[in-house]
Amino acid sequence: MSVLDVQNLSVKIGAKRLLDGVSFSVAQGETVAVIGPNGAGKSTLLRALSGEIAPSDGAVLLGGRAPQAWQPRELALRRAVLSQHVAVTFPFTVLEIVRMGAGDRRGKSIDAMAEAALAAVDLAGFHSRIIGTLSGGEQQRVHFARVMVQLACGEEAHGPGILLLDEPTASLDLRHQLDLVAVAQQCAARGTTVIAIVHDLNLAALMAERVIVLANGRLAADGPPAVTINDATLSDVFGVSSAVGLTPQAGAPFVLPHRAERLRA
Repeated sequence: MSVLDVQNLSVKIGAKRLLDGVSFSVAQGETVAVIGPNGAGKSTLLRALSGEIAPSDGAVLLGGRAPQAWQPRELALRRAVLSQHVAVTFPFTVLEIVRMGAGDRRGKSIDAMAEAALAAVDLAGFHSRIIGTLSGGEQQRVHFARVMVQLACGEEAHGPGILLLDEPTASLDLRHQLDLVAVAQQCAARGTTVIAIVHDLNLAALMAERVIVLANGRLAADGPPAVTINDATLSDVFGVSSAVGLTPQAGAPFVLPHRAERLRA
């Protein structure tokens, strides 16, 4: 059963069409990576899925309803969003930021959620640190812990929700990239639906059971990594001549680009 349905979705700004007739459904507990070149419409898609922007045509349905039809508090309990860049101008502590995932709820159960989330992102002991004193990667992990608390609150109220991630590993070192992938997969194992924009194709293949490829605002491919990440897709969509091999374990594809090539008109 699908928890998120995208039906002929189009988004326009002025005369420019950022998304053009995109359709797919996502099941509960599925992990989906969204890949594509710059300007393909990936972030626009995530903003439409989250309810931040409304479709120009078509529909996004979360639990059978458009995100805009939910009250903000109810929507927050059903989907959590981690943006690529989160600006914090006030000197909040790490613990204060993570607790924000629970909204105005407080108490021992929220404290336990925050502790578990900080441990999961390898920030146990950072509670009293001021967010602005942390590195970019550490701040990203703090915000990931925050959305994990939001998901936990939603799961407590309504069952597993949807986690939307926009380039969640961009500022992370290799070890913490793999840690975040593992945590996202653990969330999916508990029933959370995970949809992540990922630029690193190798990480996308490792993280997701399904890969959606966008190009020029349209759906170019949709399927398992072994089907969607291949030489033909990389040539047609990214304009890269590459050698896609298979890892010994589970046959996941890996990408070793050789040279750029001119995209077909």
